[in-house]
Amino acid sequence: MAGKSRFTRLDAFTKTVEDARIRTTSGGIVTIVSLLVVLFLSWGEWRDYRKVVIHPELVVDKGRGERMEIHLNITFPKVPCELLTLDVMDVSGEQQHGVQHGVKKIRLRPQSEGGGEIDAKVIALHAADESATHLDPSYCGPCYGAPAPYNAKKPGCCSTCEEIREAYAQASWAFGDGSTMEQCQREHYTERLAEQRHEGCRIEGGLRVNKVIGNFHIAPGRSFSNGNMHVHDLAQWWNSPVPGGHSFSHMIHSLRFGPQLPDELVKKLGGNGKKNTLWTNHHVNPLDNTKQETDDPNYNFMYFVKIVPTSYLPLGWEKKKQAAAAAARNKAGWEREQDHSLVGLGAFGQGGDGSMETHQYSVTSHKRSLAGGDDAKEGHGERLHSRGGIPGVFFSYDISPMKVVNREERAKSFVGFLAGLCAVVGGTLTVAAAVDRGLFEGTVRLKKLRSKDN
Repeated sequence: MAGKSRFTRLDAFTKTVEDARIRTTSGGIVTIVSLLVVLFLSWGEWRDYRKVVIHPELVVDKGRGERMEIHLNITFPKVPCELLTLDVMDVSGEQQHGVQHGVKKIRLRPQSEGGGEIDAKVIALHAADESATHLDPSYCGPCYGAPAPYNAKKPGCCSTCEEIREAYAQASWAFGDGSTMEQCQREHYTERLAEQRHEGCRIEGGLRVNKVIGNFHIAPGRSFSNGNMHVHDLAQWWNSPVPGGHSFSHMIHSLRFGPQLPDELVKKLGGNGKKNTLWTNHHVNPLDNTKQETDDPNYNFMYFVKIVPTSYLPLGWEKKKQAAAAAARNKAGWEREQDHSLVGLGAFGQGGDGSMETHQYSVTSHKRSLAGGDDAKEGHGERLHSRGGIPGVFFSYDISPMKVVNREERAKSFVGFLAGLCAVVGGTLTVAAAVDRGLFEGTVRLKKLRSKDN
């Protein structure tokens, strides 16, 4: 017999000789069942290890000098496109008057004709073939008392009806219908405007704004700044020959701040339709499919939006980000990464590493007649409304200093998987041993009782 090792007395797993072991049918059954249980639980541990979960975090938003995209799609069934102006302004002092880039105005047929879209070929109010391009090159149209606009094709002249409108806006003058102005008569501006009086309009597209407190609004007439005041030329709005006048009844088809989330990501964040999920009010934005009705042209709708910056970081985004940063270390790539103006509208907020920067929001709304008064008809006579203002639809937004970060992570680490696997095997075998021991003892006692009876 070989000499005993010094570790022999430390052996916690003592053995029995083969002759002292007893094998039973119940023990075989328990062994098979325990193996099946171990396999099933081990598969569950492996599945949990491979599962990717999303952990939400609330952090302070430390971004500086960032910009944000606003995507909107709003229909105004009782206002023609020519009368609508989209303006943006914020607390930093930046203003965007009469936004055109990235936004489309789609003329709609009157509601009595179904409200369908009008052919894009006839959308232009100022026809190119009736502008000043066919006139004598030395032609210099008058600006009718207003200084010529700085962006006129010919300095000091107003060659087109549009340039006269721009000159009047820069001088803070009301334009009217242009019926007495030679350029507008040549372009049939008044006739074309009259044809559009019964039409509606849909505004859709995207804006890029500073990520600070601000507002954007859709109001009638060309806008301009008069000192510290933001003013709209409402002459065409009030002098409307349409029976009953125009009104700002509207339908908000969609309004979101940031990129649209892919459907696959929405399912992840929404828990496949389960209740009480962490992504409760983003993909279906609160203002989507909101409808407001009024017959009063002297009416104002206001939406107060609270925006919460939100990030989505996919699994392994750190490595992808490092690789993308290494690939963009050349000067051109670095400048493009830092310059927001070089990112195409609609792609803003989508990282090359699969991450996404977007925004959730909550909203409260208010509406009032610009004539003032109270809400006595609604049973709230003590509620008074101020008098005056501009008719239109206004969106005032505020940015939260906190940021929600949704980070993809493994449900458990590899060490956790191994620990769980050991717990499954050890626990199952321990329970199986106890069950087998109980069955064996019970069988022995039954045999003894039967032998006594015989």
